[in-house]
Amino acid sequence: MGLLEKLHIGHHSHSSSKDINSQNNQSKSSPAIPNSTTPNHPNTPPINNSDNDFSQQKDFKSQVESSNNHSNKLHPSLAPSTQLDDNKPTQQQLQQPATPNSSYNKVQPRKTQGRYTLKDFVLERTLGTGSFGRVHLVKSNHNSRFYAIKVLAKDQVVKMKQVEHTVSERDMLARVRHPFLVNLWGTFQDPKNLYMVMDFVAGGELFSLLRKSQRFPNPVAKFYAAEVALALDYLHSLDIIYRDLKPENILLGADGHIKITDFGFAKYVPDVTWTLCGTPDYLAPEIVQSKGYNKSVDWYALGVLIFEMLAGYPPFYTEDSNPMKLYEKIIANKPKFPSYFDPVAKDLLKQLLMADLSKRFGNLQHGSRDVFTHEWFKEVDWNRLYNRAIPAPYIPKIAGDGDSSQFDKYQENDVSLYGQAGDDTWGHLFKEF
Repeated sequence: MGLLEKLHIGHHSHSSSKDINSQNNQSKSSPAIPNSTTPNHPNTPPINNSDNDFSQQKDFKSQVESSNNHSNKLHPSLAPSTQLDDNKPTQQQLQQPATPNSSYNKVQPRKTQGRYTLKDFVLERTLGTGSFGRVHLVKSNHNSRFYAIKVLAKDQVVKMKQVEHTVSERDMLARVRHPFLVNLWGTFQDPKNLYMVMDFVAGGELFSLLRKSQRFPNPVAKFYAAEVALALDYLHSLDIIYRDLKPENILLGADGHIKITDFGFAKYVPDVTWTLCGTPDYLAPEIVQSKGYNKSVDWYALGVLIFEMLAGYPPFYTEDSNPMKLYEKIIANKPKFPSYFDPVAKDLLKQLLMADLSKRFGNLQHGSRDVFTHEWFKEVDWNRLYNRAIPAPYIPKIAGDGDSSQFDKYQENDVSLYGQAGDDTWGHLFKEF
């Protein structure tokens, strides 16, 4: 079996095409049952506060507005500086064995099973569609707030051989809690479908903003990359590899801060895994070569994301329709950096996109600390960023609660088919729901 047959492909496009995996969404409170769990703060080091700001960038707002009729607010500066100390925990190396006392196993999953039914919600509109389901904007009958429900057809999940990934996604989302990760409030099922209740993230995808802007100014890319880095570091502290980082899976809240969504490829990996999955443009060389890999593939993907935000296209982009050409470029690992790239950003990208695992940032002795202490991030106040105390560079135009104008329009399906009685052929495979 060749690579293309074995690889579980995620979608990434330079057009406006969408996928259900890029449309999970997030809001503010439980539809009916308030959740008292407080966020797990990462082991963020002490802050050395200063008055230094990110360099001002006045062109970003006009770039967006020139292709968008909305009037969007732009904050010109992003953050004061910080220094990290030596208490930052290092990440496991490729050769390290699994430990039975992993922090992942210490985190008890929040109860999600059977917390809600379809009668708890009014379905408003479709936010996204995919090969085996869709995401709906819904309104709670209990608190009148808006949420997103991801509906997956059981027979299609089985047919597409996505049972393990679907169950894993529910389990991951039930365990994690972080300001930059999508939140799962509950799950339920009927004989035909699985339902995942999540917060509605009204600002749409980072993908859409990037396409409107063509590319981001250096401080804007830095802001989003820093929030992604905090989220990845948190997941890695639980021995979770995300494995599907891309602009389509990064949503923007009404405040402009990110929420990473779609945990379909996320996996608990205390040491090494060999599963071939992900989005082609973002695959690390070791994945393409069917080698064992660890958490460092997420740091490689962060490098791809930063490159794409700064350039408007990923580092190994090719117009050749044959995906093997892309994989050849990934393995060759010779990215061409545009002349307008900031030299410091270019240096970080070289460290993150390193094919040699013994030299890649995130996989060295100091783990993620090498990323956080790099000069490109020197102005970032990590504690303030974690607490969303730093204004985002772009505030989506949101008219009010339930405004879904930042999402594309889709042909609606017959929602009356949801919740119907019948034989539950595949229910035994989804007991966790």
